[in-house]
Amino acid sequence: MNLETYYEYCLSKKGTTEHFPFDKDTLVFKVGGKMFALSSLIQWEKGEPKVNLKCNPEYAQELRAQYGDIVPAYHMSKVHWNTIAINREVPDKFLSQLIDHSYELVFKSLTKKNQNEILDPR
Repeated sequence: MNLETYYEYCLSKKGTTEHFPFDKDTLVFKVGGKMFALSSLIQWEKGEPKVNLKCNPEYAQELRAQYGDIVPAYHMSKVHWNTIAINREVPDKFLSQLIDHSYELVFKSLTKKNQNEILDPR
């Protein structure tokens, strides 16, 4: 997956916004003001792209056991976040599913009011 594909896929999620809340390097995607994906642009430029994604704790453990390129997230809650190395052993299609999973976890954590505003922004 290249940066443009990653960027467009994340932004295609309903209600998603992009931010640089930490520095000029870390691109963060949020839904309802809460992060669901973040990645270092410098790492992409170096050819070593990685993304941090939220994950169900039990599923996070399973993924880490199954893939060497999925590890506890750096500078994040190790229980709820994974770092996934991109363009290595995790196929792009599966990475898209992990982005979906992260987005859905965060979306479901929002209040019903916020969810409805995202789904029907009239």
